[in-house]
Order: sequence, then structure tokens, then C-alpha cells
Amino acid sequence: MSDVVARPVTAPSGSYATSPTARSTWRASRMIVLLGAIVVLIAVIGVLLSGERGPSRPLDPADTSLAGSKALAELLRARGVTVDRVDSVEAAADKAATGNRLLLITDMTYFDEYSLARIQGDRLIVGDQIGLSVLAPGLHSRPGIVRTRSREPECRLPAATLAGSAYIGQTAFYPPPGATGCYPAPDGGYTLVSYPNAGGVTTVVGDGAFMTNQRLAEDGNAALALNLIGTGRPVTWLVQPDQPPVGDLPGERGKSMYELMPDNIRWTVYMAIIAVAILAFWRGRRLGPVVTEKLPVIVRAAETVEGRGRLYRARRARQRAADSLRAGAIDRLTPRLGLGSGAGPHEVVAALAARTGQDPHQVGAALYGPPPTDDTGLVALAGYVDFIERQVSEL
Repeated sequence: MSDVVARPVTAPSGSYATSPTARSTWRASRMIVLLGAIVVLIAVIGVLLSGERGPSRPLDPADTSLAGSKALAELLRARGVTVDRVDSVEAAADKAATGNRLLLITDMTYFDEYSLARIQGDRLIVGDQIGLSVLAPGLHSRPGIVRTRSREPECRLPAATLAGSAYIGQTAFYPPPGATGCYPAPDGGYTLVSYPNAGGVTTVVGDGAFMTNQRLAEDGNAALALNLIGTGRPVTWLVQPDQPPVGDLPGERGKSMYELMPDNIRWTVYMAIIAVAILAFWRGRRLGPVVTEKLPVIVRAAETVEGRGRLYRARRARQRAADSLRAGAIDRLTPRLGLGSGAGPHEVVAALAARTGQDPHQVGAALYGPPPTDDTGLVALAGYVDFIERQVSEL
């Protein structure tokens, strides 16, 4: 009897062919191939990392990322509208002093709302709710309760009715008397409100997604943005400073460990995982093919069968013993009956009954019936199964 073990491949004694085969060529060159694949993978990842841009600046007229508004700014300039990007209240006030302008506010994180409120004229506040009570007095809001999706204006504001549906939502506004609300929210509020205020008209929009480079070409987003901003007057577009002041915000905390990590750290982790996987594959295949090796002691098959039978008897495992007998008999009988390996019980029983002349019910009970309840029944089952096998073999 033999067993199966794994051992390194050794060259057989005697003469053998010296010409290389496909298998031997692969064994000799697989290390080079794996190293080449690793080099190519590292090069591709390096190109991807070198092409990464810095963080996007949402609704920034100079940002070309999906969250930026570079496309909208260029459309406004193409229509003859002057767009001035400023990052301080002082710069916005200086621009307002030059004439009638529209103040577009998209980020209030680093600005004082009271200083901005002194700038008279039309205001368009998009997405940012900080300081809204000062910049848009009388207006109440509930941020984050309206799902951003395509909505119909359902109002009489020309800028909205001419644009039609727009991708808008996020915040529900409850306007003061005399205000016009558009793009209704489910709870009765509006996602766009416009009303007279501060010597001009203040318009507040709950979400600026319709102004981004990603969404501008959808629905009536571009038309709505151009109608609200492109009134022909110069636009003062207030954005967050390129280098935000440190410590100016109340409750500012120190950066966490993850914020201090380099932006490319995740790619380093991915590269390490890939390298470990390739190394594991390479080292895991270092053994040769599986070969057979003679055992130092010959064990008779009958002794193995008897030993297993004694174990079944000691544990009273009649069901498991019966299942083993039946499974072995079915595996041996199926090809002799001309049936495929996936033949069902009905096919096997019908073929055996036709081949041996035995009662189909008796054959089915023997091969697929309930397990025997005692040792006598198990012996009788083994005898009957052996009888069926011998009949099929003799016919």
C-alpha cells in the first residue's frame, strides 16, 4: 500500500532528455516573471500617486475637480459677467465699494457674519448655513433633512421657472413674509428662498451641488445657476482662504493621528499587501509536484476494513456504516448500469430492478431507505447489497 507525500523534485538516475520543456522553462524563469510583474505594478502605482491632486475646494470658481465650480465661472465669463474670486471680507467690501455687485457666499467657515452683513446689496448664499441668522434675518432652516435630488421649482420666481428641474435639496427653509420659496421640501419648507433684504435681494439655496462641475450639465442646473448669478452685474465670489488662519475658530482642536498621516499612506499599505501576497504565492509553490512513496510497512486492506468496522460497532454508528455501504455500492453500480454520476434514486432503482428482476420497493429500501435499527438489520442490509452487486456483475 502507498501513501501520498510532498518532497522536493530530484533528477532521476540514468539518461534523460536535456532539451528544455515548457515546464522546465517556466520553473527557471518564473522568478524573473514575478519580479517583472512587481516592478510594473510599482511603476503603475507610482504614476497614479504622482498624478494625484490636492484636496478639492467645493464650489470654488478656480477648482477643476468634480466638487469645484470652474465650469460655471467660465460660463459666466463667456456671457460677459465679471467674476472676482476673493478670500476675505476686506476684499469683498472693497469690491462692493466699486459699484452694484452680487455677493456670492459659498463658505462661511473662516469669516465673521457681522462684518459681511455690513456689505449692502444682493446676496446669494449657497449651501453654507453658518451665520444665516445674521445674513438672512427672519429665515428659519432645518439642515440635512431633505434628500438631494432632481426637483421641480413649483414657484413664480423667474430664475427658477425658466430653469425648470434642478438637482437640489439638503436644507429646508421656512421663509419670512413676502419671500418666494421654490423647490418644495416634503415637510412644507423650500430648498430655495428669495426675499428683499439689506438694500437688495437675498437668495438662499440649501445645496450647491447643482453648481458643481459634476452636476452642472444635468437637468436645468446650469440654467438655474446662470439665472441666479448671471444677472449682468459683476460677481464677488467669496471662498475660503487658500491658507486658513490657525486658531481663529472657536473650539478648534488639534489634528488627529490620521489627519497627520501623508495623503498617500493608503497606497503604501496597498503596495505592502500586494507584495506580501506575491511573496506568499512564490514561497508557497517552492515544493515539487506530489509523488507517491512506498510505506515501510504494508498494511492489508482487510485489516483497515475490520478496524473501521470495530470502531463503528463500538460507537453503535449503524447509520454511518449503512451510509458508507450504500454510497460505495451506488458508486460501483452506477457505471455498470450505464448511468451518469448524477443519476437520481428513481433512475438507479428502476435500472437495478430491470437488470436483476428484484422488487423495486425492496431495492429502493435497501439503497435509500431508513438506517437499520440493530446489528442484525445492518448485517442483512450488507448481505442484500452484496447480493445485488454480484447479480449485476454476473449478468
